[in-house]
Amino acid sequence: MKIQNALKKVLDKVDLKEVEMVSIMTQIMEGQVKDSQLGSLLTALSIKGESIEEIAGAAIVMRDKSENINVSRTETIVDTCGTGGDGANTFNISTAAAFVVAGCGLTVAKHGNKAVSSLSGSADVLRCLGVNIDADKLTVEKCLDEIGIGFLFAPMMHGAMKYAAGVRKELGFRTIFNLLGPLTNPAGANAQVIGIYDSSRLKQIASVLKLLGTRQAFVVHGSDGLDEITLTGTTNVCELVNGQVKEYTLEPENFELTACKAKDISGGTPEENANIIKNILSGEQGPKSDIVLMNASAAICAGGIAENLKVAMHLARQSIDTGSAEKKLNDLRRLSHQ
Repeated sequence: MKIQNALKKVLDKVDLKEVEMVSIMTQIMEGQVKDSQLGSLLTALSIKGESIEEIAGAAIVMRDKSENINVSRTETIVDTCGTGGDGANTFNISTAAAFVVAGCGLTVAKHGNKAVSSLSGSADVLRCLGVNIDADKLTVEKCLDEIGIGFLFAPMMHGAMKYAAGVRKELGFRTIFNLLGPLTNPAGANAQVIGIYDSSRLKQIASVLKLLGTRQAFVVHGSDGLDEITLTGTTNVCELVNGQVKEYTLEPENFELTACKAKDISGGTPEENANIIKNILSGEQGPKSDIVLMNASAAICAGGIAENLKVAMHLARQSIDTGSAEKKLNDLRRLSHQ
């Protein structure tokens, strides 16, 4: 499909079919689309509203063009990766949760990037924790196979994104690319907790994951705007399980926890957030630890080793209490530099 034809269709408020989006995204990822055309298309898609097939088609190509990270130790690969951009100044909750999940014996391919709109992205905080975020493909695969956790740094994994980077920066508003990060894990994560900045997209993203063949996923948005399961109030959830999408809400009480205020889970610079994560993994209790346990629990359920959130919470607590989660951080710190 020609980019001009796609642009005309989208401007007429007509959704592109998945196969059409695959064609267009392939041209974008191969540098065949001019910046002016790409800027126009991204703007038109944003105004129309991206469809399930459009997002799925774009994700298929982005996955295909990414580094292929092979994991031989298991078929179940977990990721805890949100869209970001929620505007909340929390610490790196899903990054901390990744170590807790890995401490339970699941394999976690943590996909992430440096901060875009926040003070601290997952890459920023992991660097402060001593992890080599620039590890190459073979090192990442070694980490995943030997210790069950690895960090997949988006710019290292998605080289073809360079063709869109300039336009995205110049546009300065959210585009389809903001939704693609959690959908394009280079290790092919099939068990996920995905935080979304926009509650109206929950069911849509769950439906995209279904099209992409994800086994189980929790797509979440906190009533406080958080792209995590929140401890301050209600969380809206779309869960993909057994090929079906279930919609429901979660409260702190579902995890046998007490709600907190936003300031209780706030973060700061990457250095400050690194210290928060170290303290949580070494057993410090409180709201910050609680919100990590909540999000880890969902990922543990998605990974298939707990039948419900209550059992998953027990496993998450055990991961910290036994020092297993902390050991995963120390192992990643060591092995990522080898």
